[in-house]
Amino acid sequence: MAFFKEELSKIRGFVFDVDGVLSHNVLTLSPEGDPVRTANMKDGYAIMYAIRSGYPLCIITGGKTQDTRGRLERLGIRDIYMGTLDKLPCLMEFLEKHDLTADQILYMGDDIPDYTVMRRVGLPVCPNDAAPEIKEISAYISPRNGGEGCVRDVIEQVLRAQGKWSHPEEIRWSSF
Repeated sequence: MAFFKEELSKIRGFVFDVDGVLSHNVLTLSPEGDPVRTANMKDGYAIMYAIRSGYPLCIITGGKTQDTRGRLERLGIRDIYMGTLDKLPCLMEFLEKHDLTADQILYMGDDIPDYTVMRRVGLPVCPNDAAPEIKEISAYISPRNGGEGCVRDVIEQVLRAQGKWSHPEEIRWSSF
């Protein structure tokens, strides 16, 4: 665990998948056949907090519903790649845009489409209910499942390790 804590201090940006990370693996379908995703409010708060603390944050997902895009944009995320099967080019574009290196990135994924990109970043992490192949290459496995606060878990750990997670009394809520 000491190694993991040291790695947290190197993180300068976050990249997340959606299905199985920001939402549950089990999806309900709308009458039109589109997935209806859930969202964890604590994950949303942590995302907004990280962005407002100066961390670039990116979403790379195979999904492509407008409802999901709308929520992500409302959280303040500007780097959103949807309908993506090959995630590595998206990661590389994000890195270049924000002048980051792969070793400065925490990436949270949960399934095989995340495997290649997770092998390239500095800190690959996953939710508790990730596929075995993803758990095997992860430096950290959150005790929380996808859609149940795993994103909050890793963002809060990074910001705490870097002294950027404030005590509630120190936060000016009007700025959030």
